[in-house]
Amino acid sequence: MFKKIASFCLFSILLFSNVEGFSQSAMPDTFAIEQSRYLLLDKGLQFRITKSINSMYNFDFDVSNRDFAVLAYQYPDHPLPDFLMALSYWWRIEVDVTNEKYDDIFIQYLDRAIEKAEAIYDEDETNKEAAFFLAAGYGFQSRLYSERKKWTKAAWGGRNALKYMELSRGEEEFNPELLLGDALFNYFSVWIPDNYPLLKPVMALFPKGNKELGLQQLEQVASNAFYTRVEAQYFLFRLYASEEKKPYEALRISEYLHSKFPNNPYFHRSYARHLYTVGRWIESVDQSMEILERIDAKQTGYEANSGRYASFYVAEYNRRIGDMAMAKKYYLKTVSYGEESESQESGYYLHALVQLGKIETAAGNKDLAKKYFKEVKRYAKRKHPAHQEARDFIKKNKL
Repeated sequence: MFKKIASFCLFSILLFSNVEGFSQSAMPDTFAIEQSRYLLLDKGLQFRITKSINSMYNFDFDVSNRDFAVLAYQYPDHPLPDFLMALSYWWRIEVDVTNEKYDDIFIQYLDRAIEKAEAIYDEDETNKEAAFFLAAGYGFQSRLYSERKKWTKAAWGGRNALKYMELSRGEEEFNPELLLGDALFNYFSVWIPDNYPLLKPVMALFPKGNKELGLQQLEQVASNAFYTRVEAQYFLFRLYASEEKKPYEALRISEYLHSKFPNNPYFHRSYARHLYTVGRWIESVDQSMEILERIDAKQTGYEANSGRYASFYVAEYNRRIGDMAMAKKYYLKTVSYGEESESQESGYYLHALVQLGKIETAAGNKDLAKKYFKEVKRYAKRKHPAHQEARDFIKKNKL
């Protein structure tokens, strides 16, 4: 739990919004000089970045990385190409944050982007583009280090990100992309102390936020920004699904993202999850079966973590319609994928074990049922709902 809290703190209060580019909407004449000063405002470059970013979100990394390599050749001293390469590896990490396979290369690209941004900033401390890359680069480093429980490095990255965040502000009137960082700060600077009072002294060091304003700003970015629109939508559906308790809003956004980026496994499993949450079970099963087929086909990004989600939704549906043989098959798949991804403490893994215990009890296989319930007690904390359900079932059925 502390890992999750720390990750929220270090990630959400920093400016880490993707800085692939600026809006394609017309810029005011008063900022004409900025267009020639900043590479990100180059109109010709925007189109190439758009295609590359879309490929990246759709997990077509061969296309996106080739385009980013061309950018690196054309702009060898600019942080943009290295940052985009880092971002492409971040999405590989995002699918399963427990997998450390891409950590080193992700950090290497961020280090290079930061080094190049620092060189620009050292020459001109008024360069907001350089400050923007520095804030984003350090912010992403901080998030990864918090996921890995490297708290000293995470705090150091966070402090640097905050420093440059302030220097990159003040451009919202012509750049909606920048608003994403402010939106996340406004939301989580209120959410964190409300949900975790022990962190109030930490959050007292930061400016006071406005949770409702943060949501409004996220909606604004999701509707009006060009390059960071997807990032805003990503955070909106996560907040609507969990903190705001608006499952239909979460479904609306995840459905759009899956339709636009059909090969993105994170958006795919989120869509299946939100369908399941609102009771559209048959559609959830259809999406889940497609996820499982893509795992079997070894499609890029589809792995055990997504399989754990998909198998559980299929199992739950079959249990609801009374097909216990199929339910058992997919609960076992849930357990298998959970063990493969080392997610034994996850809710889906634990609840799959509970249901397997119930199925085996009904079949008269009490020894096997006891084994499943024993595993629940092994991995779940006593206050976890699965632990409580297992204890109650064991007591009631005298196992």
